[in-house]
Amino acid sequence: MANSDTIQVSSLPLPPAQYINLYSDENVRKNRIPKPPPAPTSDYSMFGSSFNNDDNIIRPLESQGFKRLYPQHCDRRKELKKLNHSLLVNFLDLIDLLVNYPDSPRRSEKIDDLTLLFVHIHHLLNEFRPHQARETLRVMLEMQKRQRLETAQRFQKHLEKVRDLVKTAFSSLTDQTDSDKLMIPVELMDLNIDNDVNSGKSESCNPLDRLMCEIIDNSM
Repeated sequence: MANSDTIQVSSLPLPPAQYINLYSDENVRKNRIPKPPPAPTSDYSMFGSSFNNDDNIIRPLESQGFKRLYPQHCDRRKELKKLNHSLLVNFLDLIDLLVNYPDSPRRSEKIDDLTLLFVHIHHLLNEFRPHQARETLRVMLEMQKRQRLETAQRFQKHLEKVRDLVKTAFSSLTDQTDSDKLMIPVELMDLNIDNDVNSGKSESCNPLDRLMCEIIDNSM
């Protein structure tokens, strides 16, 4: 018998809308979400284009069936500016054709030229994506480093305050102990008077003198 907290999902692929609906907040909270679909191991189709797992993240233009308008190794910023200027010129030419020669066959040629320019601009922008991801990761790591350093500095300040409090407590405890040592118990004073009155033994050590000697020895 199947557990009531689990959902039995068919092995057949579900439409994207139905599959996403299974990941609701309630299903996630109750751990009733299905397992993710297995990763493709061969060719697959996405947005109407076929892809392979062994392909590069950014495929060359030649592999996509487009003619390259700029060299393989170039300054991408300069090439983007050139493509932008070419795009503007071709767009103005297309407007001129539509106004003066609306039935001219060159209209489709200009549209193809504009399409190719847009493809190249999009491809150049995609080539910056790995650098953008690396820069984003670097900024995130710097933020985490700065937060940890600030936390360590705050902890160091609290540690110094605790050390000052402990030192103050120890110093006050030492002063109190020294003052207690200098106090002479009243019982010894009474004992000294009783010994002077009741006994005449001068050779025995006086307890008061012994106490004073101990205080002097401890203070040295």
